[in-house]
Amino acid sequence: MRTERSHTRLDRVFARLDREPERPAHVGMPRMSRHRMVLLGATLAFYGAIVWAVVVTSWLVRLDWQVMFFRPYQQWPELHAFVDYYVVLGQRGPTAVMVAAWLGWRSWRQHTLRPLLALGVSLLLLNITVGAAKYGMGRLGPHYATEIGSNEMWLGGDIFPSGHTANAVVTWGILAYLASTPRARRWLSALSAVTSLGVGMSTVYIGTHWLSDVLLGWAAGLLILLALPWFEPVISWAEARVFAVRDRLRDRRRTPARVPSPADRPVVLRPLAERAGTTAHETVPAGRTGRSPVYLAPGPHTSRAERSPVTPAGSRRPQHTERHPRGTTPAPRP
Repeated sequence: MRTERSHTRLDRVFARLDREPERPAHVGMPRMSRHRMVLLGATLAFYGAIVWAVVVTSWLVRLDWQVMFFRPYQQWPELHAFVDYYVVLGQRGPTAVMVAAWLGWRSWRQHTLRPLLALGVSLLLLNITVGAAKYGMGRLGPHYATEIGSNEMWLGGDIFPSGHTANAVVTWGILAYLASTPRARRWLSALSAVTSLGVGMSTVYIGTHWLSDVLLGWAAGLLILLALPWFEPVISWAEARVFAVRDRLRDRRRTPARVPSPADRPVVLRPLAERAGTTAHETVPAGRTGRSPVYLAPGPHTSRAERSPVTPAGSRRPQHTERHPRGTTPAPRP
C-alpha cells in the first residue's frame, strides 16, 4: 500500500515561494551610468584628500584637536543618554539583523535572493576595505592620543576611518539601492544620509572618533554603494546557483520510489532440513564407471560384529585364543 509523503517545513517554504510572483517588472537594477561614475570619481578623490590632509598634519588635524578640546559631551550633557542609544544604529550586529530581516521578507515576497545577496556582498566589501584601511594606517583615537597636535598615525590604532559611520552608510543605504520605485529610492536615500550623518556626529560627541575619521567613514561607505553595480553579475550568478541546487533537491524528493521487478527479487535459500524427501542424484558421465567411495574397501562388506579379530604383524601383544567372534557361543569349559 502506498502512503503519501508528509510535507516538511522546507517543502512548505518552497510552496509558499512558488505561489508568490516573480520580481516585479518595474524594479530596475542600478547601472554604472555616467552620473554614477562621476560621483564615484569625486568620492574617491575626496577619500584621498582626507587621507593626505591627515598624513601631512594639515589644518584638518588642528580642527580635530579643537573639537576634542571643546568636549561636546560636557557642553551638552543632557544629550548623552539619547546619543548612547542612537549610536547603536551604526553598530554592525544590530543594524545587520534589522536590515536582513526586512530584506529577507522582500526576498520571500518577490521570489528572489537578490536583496539578501546584495546586503551580503556590501558588508563583505565593507569589512575588507574599511578593515584594511584601519589597520594599515593605525591611527589612535582621541582618548588614547599621545602628543597634542599630532596626527597619531601608524601607532597601532584602528579608528581611521570610522567603522560606525561607514557601516551606517552601507547598511541603511542598501535599502535605497534596492528600492522598487524612484520615489522610494529618493526618500530612502535622504533617510540613510540623515541617519549616517547622525551616527558620525554621535561618535564625535562621545569622543571616540576624530572629525576626520567621520569624514573618511562617509566616503568609504559611499564608495561601496556606488561601486555595487559592478558586482551585480556575481549576485545574479550566486542566485542562479542557489536556485539550481534548490530545484535539484526538490526534484529528488518528488521522484517516486522504484518498485522492484520480479527479476530483482532475492532468491530465498532453504536449509537442507526443509528439503527432506528429495534425493540428489549425481550424474555419472557415460564413459566413466561408478567408483565406490574412497573410505569403503573393495569386495564384500561385512558388519563389524562378523569380523574376526586380527592381530597386526609384529605386534608384541599375545594372541588370545580363548576369544571368540561376536555372535557365537563359546564352548563350555571342562
